[in-house]
Amino acid sequence: MSVSDRVLSALTTVIRMNDKVEEMAGLMKEQQRRLDDLQGRVIRLETVLELALHRSSGTSGRLLEADGDVDPDRADECLR
Repeated sequence: MSVSDRVLSALTTVIRMNDKVEEMAGLMKEQQRRLDDLQGRVIRLETVLELALHRSSGTSGRLLEADGDVDPDRADECLR
């Protein structure tokens, strides 16, 4: 194998590797887009969950306060 054949082989290998690197970069961008989308969806779900939990605990607290028969020290037991 001559020196020129080795150089051409090395250049061919570098060009092939460059194509693979560019393909991988495109795949990584797509994965990052998917992760960002999923992160946004999780944030929205967390928000809905927090609002629902806050609303349900707020309603229970208001009902207990309206009912004068409940001992404030035992209010936690009533929620269970």
